[in-house]
Amino acid sequence: MSIPYFPGCTLHVKAKALDDSTRAALAVLGLELSGLPEWTCCGTVFPLARNNYIGMVASARILANAAKQGDGRLVTVCSFCYHVLKRVNHAVRNSDEARTKLNDYLEEDYDGQLRVLHPLELLRDEVGFGALRNRVGAGLKGTRVACYYGCMLSRPAAEMDFGDPEDPAVMEKFVAALGGEPADFSWKTKCCGSYQVLNEQGLVAGRVKDIFQAAAAGGAQVIITSCPLCQYNLEAHSEADNHSRIPVLYFAQLLGIALEIPINKLGLAGRYADPEALLQGARR
Repeated sequence: MSIPYFPGCTLHVKAKALDDSTRAALAVLGLELSGLPEWTCCGTVFPLARNNYIGMVASARILANAAKQGDGRLVTVCSFCYHVLKRVNHAVRNSDEARTKLNDYLEEDYDGQLRVLHPLELLRDEVGFGALRNRVGAGLKGTRVACYYGCMLSRPAAEMDFGDPEDPAVMEKFVAALGGEPADFSWKTKCCGSYQVLNEQGLVAGRVKDIFQAAAAGGAQVIITSCPLCQYNLEAHSEADNHSRIPVLYFAQLLGIALEIPINKLGLAGRYADPEALLQGARR
């Protein structure tokens, strides 16, 4: 099954491991991701001003082009890409003004009926967590995992439709399907500091420390995320301040480990906190 896929800019450089592991893991499960032709940056952020339609143009163009693929779905894995594409799609679908102005500007006729999906939703709804559990067997049995959503996946609730904005559960169900144990993690939807890392290093370092302490308090052996910036902030500041040796992996890397995909396809080299013990435990 081939599904239109938007990788996004960061997944071609700093977060290539997220792209590689997502494609590899889903392919093993029978879901092929087919990159959109001639895609561009999504714009990275959703504009805060309600009438800033020019800030939605990049995403609207991507959505219109994806709709022409005829599948009715568009998959993207980066939390920022998922956030902005889904919110722009919601605006086009529900606002006559947004739809008209964006289509007039782009000379398109897109109505917002595309479904913007995260791979976790594909795993839940297309593969099924029950089938996934049968596929991985013992998998990561006994491994305690802190599921770090960050602030982009579930908010605002009405537009993202990703579960309870303060207590989403899809990652925890995913971990359970792999045989792992979701850790009690009170910081799972808190912001890591995001782009403040550019000018407020101390703020981000404090956030990262709190996140690691919360994960450690829940007995986590690994933290998973879907956000390249969260992964960068957590790992970079963990190394700088020696907060923790808890590995920070993309959820797709954890899936790849459970599916016994060769580690050279998962981008696991160069991690600050070595996941080797986790790998060995999953492959005993």
